[in-house]
Amino acid sequence: MTEDGIDQPRGELTVRLVAMPSDTNANGDIFGGWVLSQMDVAGGIAAVETAQGRVATVAIDALHFIRPVKVGDVLCVYTEVDRIGKTSMKLHVEAWARRFRSHIREKVTDATFTFVAIDDDGRPRPVPRAPAKT
Repeated sequence: MTEDGIDQPRGELTVRLVAMPSDTNANGDIFGGWVLSQMDVAGGIAAVETAQGRVATVAIDALHFIRPVKVGDVLCVYTEVDRIGKTSMKLHVEAWARRFRSHIREKVTDATFTFVAIDDDGRPRPVPRAPAKT
């Protein structure tokens, strides 16, 4: 269980990968920008499925780094659609670390990502009301 009392990730596992030494900052922890990038990739995957086509990230709100990610940790990113508008959608995205050589899992960050569905020319387009079945 984590410090804040949440012991289960919210949403669907969308991306999972190992944090490598090349992803570290000067302190030896995994660079926050790398974690944010993985969250954007995961959010993009979920947004594309929801929009049934191209999307663009337009905002990231309330990003909170809770704990560091270390080399060898498995970063697991979970996504959940919070709201769908006419051309945009808000997704809750959170990252958890399964600590290296253990089964300990800790939430490391979360944020709200806003994506806009776009057409082939990069202009906003309506988000379909019924998501595609996978």
